[in-house]
Amino acid sequence: MYRILTIMFFLAATAATGTAQTVEELHYNLKYGFIKGGEADLIVTRTTFNGNPAIHYYLKGVTTGLADQLFSVYDIYESDVDPESSLPYKSIRNVRERKYRYYNETFFFQKQDSIYSKKTGGMKVPHNLVDILTAFFYLRQHDILKKFDAGQEFSMPVYHSGKYFTMTTVYLGKETIDSKIGKRECHVIAPRVDKGKLLNRSDGLKFYITNDADHVPLLLEFDMVVGSLKCELASHKKHNTELLK
Repeated sequence: MYRILTIMFFLAATAATGTAQTVEELHYNLKYGFIKGGEADLIVTRTTFNGNPAIHYYLKGVTTGLADQLFSVYDIYESDVDPESSLPYKSIRNVRERKYRYYNETFFFQKQDSIYSKKTGGMKVPHNLVDILTAFFYLRQHDILKKFDAGQEFSMPVYHSGKYFTMTTVYLGKETIDSKIGKRECHVIAPRVDKGKLLNRSDGLKFYITNDADHVPLLLEFDMVVGSLKCELASHKKHNTELLK
């Protein structure tokens, strides 16, 4: 099996990527109170992967100012996905945090329920496995959130940092918030994660996604031991047209 996966990996690794067409760009500011500590860019393009239509997601997060001097974060996540199923073909994790470095490419073979990681090799995985970046786009693309009532939980298999796990998310309901695009009703979800040393509680990470046709990730909130962090949408373009006025 792993020999077959190795051959499939080399075929995928040499896949030609066509000319990319940017369809959406989102820029976020990370704030601790009124202090800006970082920025994030999320870029969505139409492209091809191994001759098939694909959507490419690119997420870059960096620290700025004093936070950059203290933590020096420059993280990039990329995913190529099937536009129909929203399941990944390939993912890249490229992390630089102070002296820590991590780089890996993972290829997903959805029909075989298998993956090939450059770091760990091939393995069998659960059906419809997604990477950590694709997970939230999957919810966005398929308009799944409207199916839930407040308090309901849903799960999906996710691959991250060399292993897969079941990510359980709580749907908290709808909430109207003020933003740069005015007041918007949002779906609010909270992935259950380990508290660790930073988060104040296991549901301390919240995503606010607009309840409209665009399903824009408008706000992320981190309830941390040292206070609240917010990642707020600052700029939004679709087909090179600025939507925030």
